[in-house]
Amino acid sequence: MKIYLPLDSAAVALGADEIAESLMFQAKARGVNLTLVRNGSHGMVWLEPMAEIVTDAGRMAFGPLTLSDVPALFGDLASHPKALGKTEDLPWLKAQTRLTFARVGVIDPLSLDDYKAHGGLAGLTLALGMDKAGIVAEVTNSGLRGRGGAGFPTGIKWKTVSEAVADRKYIVCNADEGDSATFADRMLMEGDPFTLIEGMIIAGLATGATKGFVYIRSEYPIAIEVMQKAVKIATDAGVLGASVLGSANAFNIEIRVGAGAYVCGEETSLLNSLEGKRGVVRAKPPLPALQGFMAKPTVVNNVISLASVPVIFEKGAAFYKDFGLGRSRGTIPLQIAGNVKHGGLFEIAFGLTLGEIVDKIAGGSASGRPVKAVQVGGPLGAYFPRALFDTPFGYEEFAGKDGLIGHAGLTVFDDSADMLKQARFAMEFCAIESCGKCTPCRIGAVRGVETVDRIAKGDASAIPLLTDLCNTMKSGSLCALGGFTPYPVMSALTHFPDDFAPMKEAAE
Repeated sequence: MKIYLPLDSAAVALGADEIAESLMFQAKARGVNLTLVRNGSHGMVWLEPMAEIVTDAGRMAFGPLTLSDVPALFGDLASHPKALGKTEDLPWLKAQTRLTFARVGVIDPLSLDDYKAHGGLAGLTLALGMDKAGIVAEVTNSGLRGRGGAGFPTGIKWKTVSEAVADRKYIVCNADEGDSATFADRMLMEGDPFTLIEGMIIAGLATGATKGFVYIRSEYPIAIEVMQKAVKIATDAGVLGASVLGSANAFNIEIRVGAGAYVCGEETSLLNSLEGKRGVVRAKPPLPALQGFMAKPTVVNNVISLASVPVIFEKGAAFYKDFGLGRSRGTIPLQIAGNVKHGGLFEIAFGLTLGEIVDKIAGGSASGRPVKAVQVGGPLGAYFPRALFDTPFGYEEFAGKDGLIGHAGLTVFDDSADMLKQARFAMEFCAIESCGKCTPCRIGAVRGVETVDRIAKGDASAIPLLTDLCNTMKSGSLCALGGFTPYPVMSALTHFPDDFAPMKEAAE
């Protein structure tokens, strides 16, 4: 008997480890030879913990499981109260275009043989037969842009590092996933770590780098453990090391753990932390692509950016670029959270409207009340009202509405949410997490909290002060923390004026 049960952090938080212990206990008590594979999650968080039993008809899903549901898994499966049918037929999965996450939830994350059997290392094998310029051109032609927030063309960054002259170069994977409603990096590392490793090696081939670092936030203990084990397995198998897959190319990866500062999600703060320094923002120029880690040319890419590279080489740049709209090419892992019926990860091509994502994919609010707003892009993203739900999910399309996609995390709010309080939270968050490097962020956020409090108490004169303050933070902050904090504040004020009613009453 073979059962798949996620080791994913969300599943574990919902009791997956206890379910695993019960499965082993029940199997032993019945004399059943059970193979229990701890896989990644398919991303349907509302169904976790979700077990899959391998049958002649395919993998059958059961969830969300409680301890009382376990004994029946050893009986008549068709009559099990938590039976969901074949995993591959579940509507949430069938509606997706899974490229980057194609193996997550399907394979044993730490089985290199399983990884190869599902297309793993095919992209790397092709890349090993190309020169640096050819590899960079393939990534550039795919239209891949940074999935960590900025949306900068990946090929251009790689080209800059590739053409830089230096005795050493580095690939740094930014896995310091700190935005609200973001968990794609974690899910990928926990469910398919070799994809990230393969993408980093290809980046090394493209740029001449022989050393890579994965900087993971300390709040991800399972991801850290899985990545450490995966690096060792890959090294022992000759995928990493002095001779990548028997070639003349060397590449090694080291896992580093952050100390918990939100600002270290910004690339230059991350590099300082990686060097053992205080995690504060560096002024630019010089750019990290020219003077990054230890002042050497460095590629700093997000987990999903690097993990998308293997499929680009396996399937071809034209195949990948065929998905999406405008300058937003390929697929994007939507991370849906907040007051929502169906929260989780949904990979799809760019181009769906925000309304389609919230109403059709997410199923509306969990409370059953009307959806009032969606914050896209983490705590620094703008709040979009239903009037903007026709906005296509794309970088330029969201920027045109004074928003940002960021890491593609969506937090849903129903009509009971107080947007003035949400605006205050954004300013307070910035005040707490600021590294203190620049005055607009360090001082502006503190003054911002005070100004929002004045508005809440009915001080109409504070509105223009808040506007001026936000404009100053936008133009004067050195990193995204201070520069984008005005987005949620001003969008709350602009789109939800009724929530600022105390100010209006005072004005009258």
